Amino acid sequence: MTREALGRAAAPRLSHADDQLRLMAKIARMYHERGLRQTQIAEELHVSQARVSRLLKRAGEVGIVRTIVAPPTGVYPDVEEALERRFGMAEAVVVDAAGSDETVTPVLGAAAAAYLETTLGGSEVVGISSWSATLLAAVEAMRPTRTRLVSTAVQLVGGIGDPRVQMQANRLMAAFAQDTGADPVFLSAPGLLGSAAARRTLMRDPTLQTVMELWPRLSMVLVGIGSLEPSPLLRESGNALPEAEQELLRRAGAVGDICHRFFDAEGRHVVSDIDDRIIGISAEQLRAVGRRVAVAGGSRKHAALLAALQGGWVNVLITDVESAEHLLAASAPTPP
Repeated sequence: MTREALGRAAAPRLSHADDQLRLMAKIARMYHERGLRQTQIAEELHVSQARVSRLLKRAGEVGIVRTIVAPPTGVYPDVEEALERRFGMAEAVVVDAAGSDETVTPVLGAAAAAYLETTLGGSEVVGISSWSATLLAAVEAMRPTRTRLVSTAVQLVGGIGDPRVQMQANRLMAAFAQDTGADPVFLSAPGLLGSAAARRTLMRDPTLQTVMELWPRLSMVLVGIGSLEPSPLLRESGNALPEAEQELLRRAGAVGDICHRFFDAEGRHVVSDIDDRIIGISAEQLRAVGRRVAVAGGSRKHAALLAALQGGWVNVLITDVESAEHLLAASAPTPP
């Protein structure tokens, strides 16, 4: 045997598996680094496009191609995913906002507007809280659409209050209806009455009955989360609790509310005679809605936010990054 023949006989041969790996790496570089289309790769390497597609997929599975997501500044997918896992939420939206409530509110409103514009479907029946500065900021940031996003928009709690701020509740509903193409249904009553007897009388009104019949049909609610101390908008509306009643709720453990339904630090509904004076959706009806979206943030709301999530009052939260990090830290398991 000649020396040349011996050299050929001794030369190692690539196994089929090694050849597949070599071809995977080559195709992956051509596709991801050179930017060639699969058809171009198939033509250049004289293989079928189906094989190119199959080997590209396999390259990811064996680790030849690794995808790295680099979120831009001001975007927090890791924090959002951590919130979703920790509290069993359907979705969390975390935005870059800091400072006082006055500076956080418009940023939360803009984020809520973007979320609503991308997730609403044409047949939605949406319930909306009446006295929320963050929701007002959200609807003011929305852009009117030619496509109908919502079938019906319904107030969840009485929208009549002090005439000086009455237009705020009306503007919230009217703007949301205009932006989404919804038919608005107003709850023409105060949110909080002076006695249970007054509520029983008013609840017999046929107009209110029509509104309440829509609540079991809600596919989504859009709410704010209140701390025990009422917001300036709620206080000015005339629908806030007097200080003496706030103190009674505080002694009962209440830390926050949604639509005037108060809950304690564990998220348990704090039942009181105040429930019998509210013109609005009940705690049970509210928590039965499939998608419960809250827009809330700022340091003043931290205790109420944590309680609302722990009690399952909402399953979609739009908040600021400082509040989100507080929620994760406050709910972290205690080390043994």
